[in-house]
Amino acid sequence: MRQLVYAALLAGGLAFAGQTGLPGGVIPVDGHAAPPLRLADLDGEAFDLTELRGRWVFVHFWASWCGPCRKEMPAIQRMSDSLRDSALAIVLVNTAETEDAVFSFLGIVAPALTTLMDSDGLVTEQWQPRGLPASFLVDPRGRVSYLALGGRPWDQDSYLDFLRALPGE
Repeated sequence: MRQLVYAALLAGGLAFAGQTGLPGGVIPVDGHAAPPLRLADLDGEAFDLTELRGRWVFVHFWASWCGPCRKEMPAIQRMSDSLRDSALAIVLVNTAETEDAVFSFLGIVAPALTTLMDSDGLVTEQWQPRGLPASFLVDPRGRVSYLALGGRPWDQDSYLDFLRALPGE
């Protein structure tokens, strides 16, 4: 059922975005509870999404073999730099790659970003991104509020303004 909802929202996403002031490709979703997200990063540090309750969280699924992901990652690095002083948390999730591949890619393309490692792809399956890259915005209550499928220019003003204007609790 969720697949049909995502497909319908994606189909109408651009028209809806133009009517509501959302940047292109960012679509509102049903506000369901975010699936569990407990993984370790490249340094082995544990992460649990529930620890970020009370903040908006940008959850981004990606892989280095994905062409649109490769193109988008520098924009996410610049977005992160631009939003450094905001309350938005940025969480990257690499899907089913080796640490060496991820480390090499990020070291060249986005050296200041760290990523969580979904080595077996099970967390990605729970989130059901419908392809890579995919970005979810989780609200302060832990509910998925927005979705962006495919690469986006996250460092452009319309996206940065949208992210800065996300409401508090």
